Amino acid sequence: MGKFPPSPSEEKLKEEICKVMRRLFNRGLVSALSGNISARLPGANEFWITPSGIFKGEIEPEDLLKVNLDGKVISGFLKPSVETPFHAVIYRKRADVNAIIHSHNPIATGLALAGIEIKPVTVESAIIVRKVKIVPWAPPGTDKLANLIGEYIGDSRALILMNHGVVGIGRDLLEAEAIVEALEESSMIQFIASLFRRDLPVIPEEDIKINKENMGV
Repeated sequence: MGKFPPSPSEEKLKEEICKVMRRLFNRGLVSALSGNISARLPGANEFWITPSGIFKGEIEPEDLLKVNLDGKVISGFLKPSVETPFHAVIYRKRADVNAIIHSHNPIATGLALAGIEIKPVTVESAIIVRKVKIVPWAPPGTDKLANLIGEYIGDSRALILMNHGVVGIGRDLLEAEAIVEALEESSMIQFIASLFRRDLPVIPEEDIKINKENMGV
């Protein structure tokens, strides 16, 4: 392990992973030891992932590990995230995905636990997040969880793991970050609105389609 230095593009990718993790920590979407991020160069059969047991608010590029699509570490010296198996599953199933974020969004996870469907109450959630699937409980870091995520991911961009957190995926880190943040923002708005009324207005499908076309997504 660690015989071949990463290309400059990989170095930039590693720096971006760390920046995103620090931003999520500052927003309260990951905590000291929770959450993980991975990313790969387009078309690559390996990905970089954050380690386990490292303070997320100060993670550095040298802490990351390079892993192949079978989940085997090929570069790095720390222990990879316990959730490496489900990251590998998503990359195997989705060639369009180059970044995965597993955060612990409190409001989105709370709504799922309460059995409340997260609806398109904001433009961002309707266009960026789209339909959110709920993955049944499975212990973290297990093949059972990885297999479930593989079954549920389909063409989704965001999943909520019951009793656990959120998974957001994207063509790059910025898109994956935007998805998990938009999901939490929408969940907060929905939660607040639901305190005062039951029948929440949502954005009409035809308007969602128009906005997608205008934004080129």
